[in-house]
Amino acid sequence: MANKKLVEALDHWFHTDLGSLVLEQEQQRLARIAEGLFGYYLVEVSLLCRQPEYLQDCPIRHRIRISPCSGPGNQLLALPEQLPVAGDYIDATILLHTLDFARDPRQVLREVERILIPEGKVVISGFNPWSLWGLWRAMPGASRRLPWRGHFLSYSQVEDWLSLLGFDVEQAQTLLFRPPWKRAFLMQRARLMERLGERFWPWLAGVYIIVASKRVSTLTPIRPRWRLQRKLRQAPVEPVANFGESRRG
Repeated sequence: MANKKLVEALDHWFHTDLGSLVLEQEQQRLARIAEGLFGYYLVEVSLLCRQPEYLQDCPIRHRIRISPCSGPGNQLLALPEQLPVAGDYIDATILLHTLDFARDPRQVLREVERILIPEGKVVISGFNPWSLWGLWRAMPGASRRLPWRGHFLSYSQVEDWLSLLGFDVEQAQTLLFRPPWKRAFLMQRARLMERLGERFWPWLAGVYIIVASKRVSTLTPIRPRWRLQRKLRQAPVEPVANFGESRRG
């Protein structure tokens, strides 16, 4: 299973002032995105022990949560790199900072691609390394603490991985332009930075949310057999040395 200490530390950090602010801001965006998801089955693949609070108005009623944390409800205890779900079965998947803290984020995306139906959606939230939040990781000792010890994958890197797996990015949203101050009252004083950031430097946000769709597989067109037979009938007779070719005609 996932590193128990990491899961416990993540759960603790997302209950701090700073972690709670991240979840609060993200869940407001995710709630609006979830309203536009459709289908029969939704899977949330998470390393967080907190239950989601952004799916109240989601039209998809059959929801499964896959997490290394045991809990009530429709929940499966499993690693994000090994999803116990049949292929081409799920309509939508949500990864709430899962790529940031999974052991193998690329394998997580491979599993997501496997379980999603064609045109199925994946929603990904992640910390942006090209931001004030990313710069905080360069501070002495930060790499040993959460959330700074996470992968902090860039938007372009995640987009490249998705493209290679056959996904098209439909939209991307950014949030949290203020510095990652720990105290809530300091964060509230940085609201002006939020307004300016959204307008002037959207890709320097601390967090991004990506919505991508799995492409429909296209079959290589095969020439109708009757056309091939007609061409062979019209072909000139070959010499005896090429008897095998004329026989196939």
